[in-house]
Amino acid sequence: MSRGIAVLQAINRGQSLSMMEIARTSEVPYPTACRIVQTLLHEGLIEREPSRKRYRPTALTQTLAHGFQGHAHLVKTARAHLVDLTRSMGWPVSISTHVGNSMVIRDSTHALTALTFSNYYPGYALPVLECASGLVYLSHMPGEERASILHTLKLMDRDRSRHIIHLLEHEGLAEQIRSQGYATRGNNQFTHNPGKTSSIAVPLFDEGRVAGALTLAFFAAATKMDNAVQQFVEPLRAAARAISDDLARLDKAA
Repeated sequence: MSRGIAVLQAINRGQSLSMMEIARTSEVPYPTACRIVQTLLHEGLIEREPSRKRYRPTALTQTLAHGFQGHAHLVKTARAHLVDLTRSMGWPVSISTHVGNSMVIRDSTHALTALTFSNYYPGYALPVLECASGLVYLSHMPGEERASILHTLKLMDRDRSRHIIHLLEHEGLAEQIRSQGYATRGNNQFTHNPGKTSSIAVPLFDEGRVAGALTLAFFAAATKMDNAVQQFVEPLRAAARAISDDLARLDKAA
């Protein structure tokens, strides 16, 4: 099931992928990915493009989200802060939460700025170990919960994941991220434009527990990471605190 989910998420992210691209981006062996694609075709969740050997999601994938409300209070509370951040800094920001082995975007301001290569709408999923939001979320969650998630990720046997898992488990990466209060990821690979953007993420808290991440994305060629940290971390932290304060007031009112 884990590999089937990975294949479907890869197709959903890419919107139109060849069989080789599906196997590569999902990190599923090619023969296994082929069998999974045939199953998804049979179930109607994906379709093959008429004029070429590429696969894309169908509207049926939307049924997988039926009945899921997904942090609606967080999104509603944070929206004004996201818009203010993008207006003041220019770059797009997003809120994402943890689902399974992914961080899923709940809201973003990519449509409000020209400083982006692509729009990212609610539901876009990123591998939890391959994005700044995932690293900051994992680092701020209770140790036992993080260990359980990392154990599951190890069972998936993805080569790309092993190094990050090792850093989190044995090299103090989680402690470092908690200490500095943010996580970074350069040249993001799991985007519509692989390698062209970098990101910085800070945690969002609700009732004292990490609830998600607030992330700013910027052109990797435009700003060095050290400069980006100096410019963007404090505004991100201030917005995250304001969002958490607003959530706390809502909780008390309820």
